[in-house]
Amino acid sequence: MNPTTTAVPLATGLPTTFQWGVATSAYQIEGAAAEDGRTPSIWDTFCRKPGAVHNADNGDVACDHYHRMPADVALIKSLGVDSYRFSISWPRVQPGGRGPVNPAGLAFYDRLVDELLANGIDPWVTLYHWDLPQELEDAGGWPNRDTAYRFADYAALVFERLQDRVATFTTLNEPWCSAWLGYNVGVHAPGRQNFDDSISAVHHLLLGHGLATQRMRALETRPHTYGITLNMGTADPLTDSHEDREATRRADGMGLRIYLDPLRYGRYPADIVEDLAARGSAFPVQDGDLAIISEPFEVLGVNFYFGQDFAGTDEAGNTHDAAGEPVVRAVLPDTPRTAMNWPITPSRFTQLLVRLHQDYPGMPLVVTENGAAFVDNPDASGFVADDARTAYLSSHIAAVADARAQGADVRGYFAWSLMDNFEWAEGYAKRFGIVHVDYETQTRTPKQSALWFRDTIAHTRSAQ
Repeated sequence: MNPTTTAVPLATGLPTTFQWGVATSAYQIEGAAAEDGRTPSIWDTFCRKPGAVHNADNGDVACDHYHRMPADVALIKSLGVDSYRFSISWPRVQPGGRGPVNPAGLAFYDRLVDELLANGIDPWVTLYHWDLPQELEDAGGWPNRDTAYRFADYAALVFERLQDRVATFTTLNEPWCSAWLGYNVGVHAPGRQNFDDSISAVHHLLLGHGLATQRMRALETRPHTYGITLNMGTADPLTDSHEDREATRRADGMGLRIYLDPLRYGRYPADIVEDLAARGSAFPVQDGDLAIISEPFEVLGVNFYFGQDFAGTDEAGNTHDAAGEPVVRAVLPDTPRTAMNWPITPSRFTQLLVRLHQDYPGMPLVVTENGAAFVDNPDASGFVADDARTAYLSSHIAAVADARAQGADVRGYFAWSLMDNFEWAEGYAKRFGIVHVDYETQTRTPKQSALWFRDTIAHTRSAQ
């Protein structure tokens, strides 16, 4: 197949001011896990837990970005994007999660920012993408209130070094995953399974966000854009039954509103507080916390992959589980699926963006992650004709344009991911990249989707 052609039409309907980018995270691409003073994170530890990660994979080498950064920036430039969203490795910059900066670790991000700027690419910093220093987990992790203060200290160290060249700092990536998958379900690091711990983690992650935002704003020598990134889907009742509508309310509350309500309005949703009290649980709120959490910020990062339906009965028709808790059963819509078995639901993406505009007005939105894993089949040259991924991107970018047409203030779109990488508990088995990575040779080859994305950006700019 000719690498410059595809059956998928170029996306249209977005303004010349629209921000285009690609995204990665530190643990997923950097490697160099024990170099230049970096200490273990909870993901280094979790990867050594038998059965925790597919094929016992780990991020020790990943995409070797730490050693290949200049070439990777040149690759990013070739895609014609405005911005690059990357995360800072906390244990690389501040080993152990407390104390002074590790000069060698922070110097890597100095070089990365300078390389990006030299190539006309705006650096978009995420301060935390799940790699908590193991020492802080040993001290209690995110369920421990002190971790929020440690995070604010770390954020200040990074901000002081980079604020002269970086305009946008986002605090946390997907706190739902950190709290729920890491501390309740246990399928992500640190692999704990305790509901109350996950609820405490929710609150302390949000508190850390607010504290870090306040610290950075107090240190700034020029105006900056501050934000947070949430992963959000849509929750719709499977039927119009009372049970299904109640399950949907609970799912929406625990997945979206317990983050956005305190961030935007300085309160947790009353219905979810009541639900927690009914099971003897509560957010560990102290005086002044909600004012800190609701510190104003300038951009909400939206990570979207799919929407779900919810049922209030299990498959046997029971309304309560073995522990006596109400059933909240996710049901995937009957649509084509990605390699993650995730449904492809672009119309629900529009639904989410419009809902955010209506329920949380005045909050500019940027899509900080959207993409899909498919089974890639590279040819002899390494090129992947990934029309399925290309079509996914096209339909979801069109969904963004539809949301904007309905009034949603969506200002940018970052494709996930720049390149194939360590996909958390899936190891290297799932590929989200628009650039193919041969993990044996570390050769990078732009896929059809990358070329389509490049051409879409150029087309959008020239069509106005």
